[in-house]
Amino acid sequence: MPSRVNRRDVIRGLGAAGIAGLAGCAGGDGDGDGDSTTTSGGGGDTTTSGDSGGGGSSRTLMQGVLLPTTGDLGDLGGPIRDGAVLPQTVLEGETDFELDFSVQDTQTDPNAAQSAAQTLRNGGYPAVTGAASSEVTISVAENVFVPSGMVGCSPASTSPDITDLEDNGLIYRTAPTDALQGQVLAQVATEEHQASTAATMYVNNSYGQLLSESFNSAFQDQDGQVYQEVSFQKGQSSYTSRISQALNDNPDVVVVIGYPESGIQLFRDFYSDFDSDVPILVTDGLRSSSLPADVGNPLDNVTGTAPLAAGPGREFFDEQYQNEYGEEPGVFTAQAFDATATCLLANAAAGENDGAAIAQEMQNVANPGGEEVTPSTLAEGLEMAAEGTEIQYVGASSAVDFDENGDLAAATYEHFGFQEGGGIETLSEIEFSAN
Repeated sequence: MPSRVNRRDVIRGLGAAGIAGLAGCAGGDGDGDGDSTTTSGGGGDTTTSGDSGGGGSSRTLMQGVLLPTTGDLGDLGGPIRDGAVLPQTVLEGETDFELDFSVQDTQTDPNAAQSAAQTLRNGGYPAVTGAASSEVTISVAENVFVPSGMVGCSPASTSPDITDLEDNGLIYRTAPTDALQGQVLAQVATEEHQASTAATMYVNNSYGQLLSESFNSAFQDQDGQVYQEVSFQKGQSSYTSRISQALNDNPDVVVVIGYPESGIQLFRDFYSDFDSDVPILVTDGLRSSSLPADVGNPLDNVTGTAPLAAGPGREFFDEQYQNEYGEEPGVFTAQAFDATATCLLANAAAGENDGAAIAQEMQNVANPGGEEVTPSTLAEGLEMAAEGTEIQYVGASSAVDFDENGDLAAATYEHFGFQEGGGIETLSEIEFSAN
């Protein structure tokens, strides 16, 4: 496929220019600032990281995980982190590869995330599942991953800004761009709520701004009118004035784009001071099953949209996740599993713990054209990749078909609602393609 050639050519050019080498080969977690775990597979002999040539499965695959377990996205980030490390459990005892994972907390903060990413770089981790927040992903990509020649594969960053990063072919994501979700939001607003007018409230970062713009453009294309576009900062003690501004002129629907920590206060203010019959649409960042209980209101007037895990391996993933963690998987957890699985397969195919070499294989192991590998056959997929067999990973969240920018070519979304006692209910499924 032309898209596969394009990104490989970029990486080859980078290598010729002298891509920055990765520090360290021993697989430690640098300064110890975070959790580092190593899982051994079927007891095969290990070689030092950096061995090349795709020489079989007697080597260590090194993988970083950079996701928020604290901060504004901490409520969602913990389960996403769990999805990212679940391949360790799936592969345990099933492969001769040894797995060396280092797990770091971004704290939902670009500066803290850069420090955590540097820990992964210093530990020699060539590929990373993360980050979650688009703002954080852009920060670590520009300041750590790309300059250091590390692959980043985000399971949750959806900002369209990531598409156009000058990333030297190193940045991928298993979550779809919000250029698609804006269209889904507009469709729900017009078809489910018969809305012809709207307002948006959005967290003041790349994720919020660009998703608001995407919705506005799609809504206006359907002859809708957007009255107000109101930004807000994270972590404020009150959002009453911002809500009042958004409700000026009585829009038919209000779109709220943010994260749980701020969303709790925002919705508390809304139900305390305003008409609770106004239909509200939220996005993936607020898809938290505990939100009604945290707010102290059933959120009967609130529904939302989010990427839906609808890949061929979803049933296996759901079962494994529930067995391991004792709860149902949440938003972006399947995408996190797929991000890690794709990186591991690319590492096996590359034959070395080197970011540029792994990046060359990301599309090769995921896009159509080879032996099908699913979450349930991941161990066999690693063996095939190491032997040079052409494979195609089809995941838990989607088919994981990357375009030339490292974005997904298509995705399935859900229109969801909140359950009063806790939990998320899928109201309908919506398929969208970037083509």
